[in-house]
Amino acid sequence: MSTPRAHTDDVDYKRRRGELRIYLGAAPGVGKTFAMLGEAHRRRERGTDVVVGLVETHGRAKTAQLLGGLEAMPRKHIEHRGKQFDELDIDAVLARKPEVAVIDELAHTNVPGCRNAKRWQDVEELLEAGIDVLSTVNVQHLESLNDVVERITGARQQETVPDEVVRKAEQIELIDITPEALRRRLAHGNVYPAHKIDAALANYFRPGNLTALRELALLWVADQVDVALRRYRAEKEITDTWEARERVVVAITGGKESETLIRRGSRIAARAGAELLVLHILRGDGLAGVGPGAVGKLRKLTDDVGATFHTVVGDDVPTAMLDFARGVNATQLVVGTSRRSRLARVFDEGIGAAVVQRSGAIDVHMVTHAESGGRLKAKLARSPLSRKRRIIGWSLAVLLPSLATLVGAWLHQDLILSTNVIDYFMATVVVALVGGLGPALFASVLSAALLNFFFTPPIYTLTVDAQQNVVTLVAMIIVAVMVAVVVDRAARRAEVAARARTEAALLASYSRTVLTHDNPLDRLLDKVRENFGLHSVALLEKTDGEWHRVACVGDSPCDGPDDADVDIPVTNDVHLALRGKALPAHDRRVLEAAAGQALLALRQQRMAAQAIQAQRRAETTELRTALLSAVGHDLRTPLTSIKAAVGSLRAPDLALSEQDTAELLETVEESADRLAGLIDNLLDSSRLATGAVEPLMKSVGYYEVVARALSSVDGRNAIAVDVDERLPLVKADVGLLERVIANVVDNALRHGTLQPRRNVDVDGDGRVSVDEPAVALRASAYGDQVELWVVDHGRGLPKGASAAVFQPFQRLGDRSGTGVGLGLSVAKGFTEAMGGTIRAEDTPGGGLTVVISLPEAKS
Repeated sequence: MSTPRAHTDDVDYKRRRGELRIYLGAAPGVGKTFAMLGEAHRRRERGTDVVVGLVETHGRAKTAQLLGGLEAMPRKHIEHRGKQFDELDIDAVLARKPEVAVIDELAHTNVPGCRNAKRWQDVEELLEAGIDVLSTVNVQHLESLNDVVERITGARQQETVPDEVVRKAEQIELIDITPEALRRRLAHGNVYPAHKIDAALANYFRPGNLTALRELALLWVADQVDVALRRYRAEKEITDTWEARERVVVAITGGKESETLIRRGSRIAARAGAELLVLHILRGDGLAGVGPGAVGKLRKLTDDVGATFHTVVGDDVPTAMLDFARGVNATQLVVGTSRRSRLARVFDEGIGAAVVQRSGAIDVHMVTHAESGGRLKAKLARSPLSRKRRIIGWSLAVLLPSLATLVGAWLHQDLILSTNVIDYFMATVVVALVGGLGPALFASVLSAALLNFFFTPPIYTLTVDAQQNVVTLVAMIIVAVMVAVVVDRAARRAEVAARARTEAALLASYSRTVLTHDNPLDRLLDKVRENFGLHSVALLEKTDGEWHRVACVGDSPCDGPDDADVDIPVTNDVHLALRGKALPAHDRRVLEAAAGQALLALRQQRMAAQAIQAQRRAETTELRTALLSAVGHDLRTPLTSIKAAVGSLRAPDLALSEQDTAELLETVEESADRLAGLIDNLLDSSRLATGAVEPLMKSVGYYEVVARALSSVDGRNAIAVDVDERLPLVKADVGLLERVIANVVDNALRHGTLQPRRNVDVDGDGRVSVDEPAVALRASAYGDQVELWVVDHGRGLPKGASAAVFQPFQRLGDRSGTGVGLGLSVAKGFTEAMGGTIRAEDTPGGGLTVVISLPEAKS
């Protein structure tokens, strides 16, 4: 062992902050402590002064072996609530002043009475004292992931460590292992004691849980690697994009198009599997003058799509945008098309064009939106001849002719009559373009009257003296009408096109509903009710001269077509009845199509029901055939044995010894028991098929029911029972639960290959043979369920047969000739009748495990 630093080095020793190295794992048992102790041995061999401050072995032999050869500091004994606890003695470690201290379980909560509440706070003291620390932590103990882990595993971690503490570590090493390898390690007893293995495998250490935790750990470490990469690029002043990871930046200014850009960027990032960042650019020229409410809405949308929100300030928007993108090593940039008009873009190309020219290796996506091409154009495209536009048109119809009159009167000495005519023509055309036919006619008449009164001789009268002036006035009205007609026709066509698009979208939605939903009829009617703002929608069918509701949604649905506000006939005997409000005629086209889809969904639903009935009839026929086949063999065999044995006993000429007589009587008894069991299962299957099982529920413990169930099972000496009396009671029917346990145990004894001895890897150095029963019964509580495990170590099930094992007459390759394959089927039916579940799993190491889960009895 190396010698501690001399006293003369104390000054330099205290000036230096220690380095923290963390071994991060996805779950207990992945090998964090093992790897940490291996590093401690390597440093000790290099001459480093290493001590073990605290390491929890949890009874693991390999971990305990690694502690050998390392100096271990004595622990601090603290009494709390009458019990003794061992904690890290931080004062002893500080007094010892090693170069490296090994401190296990960084997220551990110290017992009250310690100087610090959390172990990571103890580690901080050691680091401040200049001591390097090796430590471990699981991903579920990180504060930011605590709620995520709870949703995945159903278990909330009480001990957490702030992410910042782990991030500040100089080194973070991920200890990774596949879920399958970890479950094997757990099954071999290398992680938990034997009595905890089954519950751990079925609950926290499920393959799905371990896969999700592993992904969390990998992503969290990847983020830290990314932070380190950005730090390195900043230190080395590297601005070129390194495409180590796809990263999409969406640049917004807070305008109305920002939501469109964020959603579009989200789709781009999702397809590329990339990280998404939303960049809000603030500038002082008024372009991003949005209120805090709008920014808050954008932040919420950013969170909803799983992105991060960032804000930068810069007068030169393209430069600020590209600087940020290069700073985060972005590979793609999403920007909106320019909101400038064509005329404005002649003088300034806009932000998008500038970004494209300067982007370099960053790909730029230009997204179109409703605000592009100028605000006036967007408004006109969205709402042609709207109420606001018509108001403006009428205002211009008064204002523009009056303005032309004022200009003509002011410059009457310099202008001729033809110039005044052109001014009025321009005013009339502008009004026609903006306001349509009504304002245009008014403007043309007003212009003609003003032109005649003020500028056509004789002036200040409405008399028209020259014939050409009459032609001018008529032409003005004709031009106004023609322009207004063109505008109105274009507006109507635009409105029709918009309505057609809406109708197409609705019809497509209805078609998808019919094709994709499990209950398409109700979903379709609900869509119709929602789309048209109705109170109720009902599909009515006429049978035997009376109307009946086939399906309906909403409040107070119609009983007949006469009760409806809108009645849509589909056929003579099928109508779609709507209640809530009258609808315009153009909506009836969509409703007629929706009614046709509803009829299609109704027929589809009925065909599905007929198919299910046909399948049930086929299954019943198959069941009857299987029953006759099974009964023909399995009932005849014990009857033949009974008849042969009884015939031998009654034969007068056959001299039998007492031993022979006893064997024949035993054969009769065994065959009779087999017959009784077959008949019981047949009767139980019949009860389940007819729904005649009515459980009598009460609170009961697994311990007492298991004892009663095993009393009638042969081969009890090959069964090990480990059911704690202190487990919560379950809500069950005692008789049914007894039958369930007896059937499952009997199945395990008869169908599992008996292996009374198994080899278990205890310390990793060799295989130690231990005695094990053929079947083991264990119980555990998890959440609000209490589970009973029936474990055998036989040949198990073929791959993918775990569901088929509970089907009637399934023996899955068994050729023992005993039973008709109803035991597990009856057990499944009885368990579900009691509100529980039953499932089959592979036993780690080989065999079959059947898990009976029932709800805990609430007091």
